[in-house]
Amino acid sequence: MNTLSNANLVKPEQDEKTPDASQPEAPAPNFAGTSVPRHLARGAVGFGLIAGAIALVPLVGPAALLAAPPALIAFRGCPTCWMVGLAQTVSRSRLERRCVDGVCTIAKADGRRPNAEEARLDGP
Repeated sequence: MNTLSNANLVKPEQDEKTPDASQPEAPAPNFAGTSVPRHLARGAVGFGLIAGAIALVPLVGPAALLAAPPALIAFRGCPTCWMVGLAQTVSRSRLERRCVDGVCTIAKADGRRPNAEEARLDGP
């Protein structure tokens, strides 16, 4: 026996939460550093603190793990974020994204450093 009747079926309306093509996308996260040597130095400090925290546990005890939070500060997040930032930092000096009239392309960087306005628009 069919308990559903055609009179009770209602076509669902279009969901208002669907993205509209006219709305711009949110900017991608930027993990890049200011320079490759500075980014590598932050990584050396971060990995050194984590290795030291783990290696010193048998000698100092759980108090050695207090070196882990400064490592996360050096990484500006997690080690994976640091590695993504390293890739972005290296590619930033070689490639850059240019958007003109809504069309974005990737081209070789022209070698100049961005001015303050461009740096503010790129993010931290």
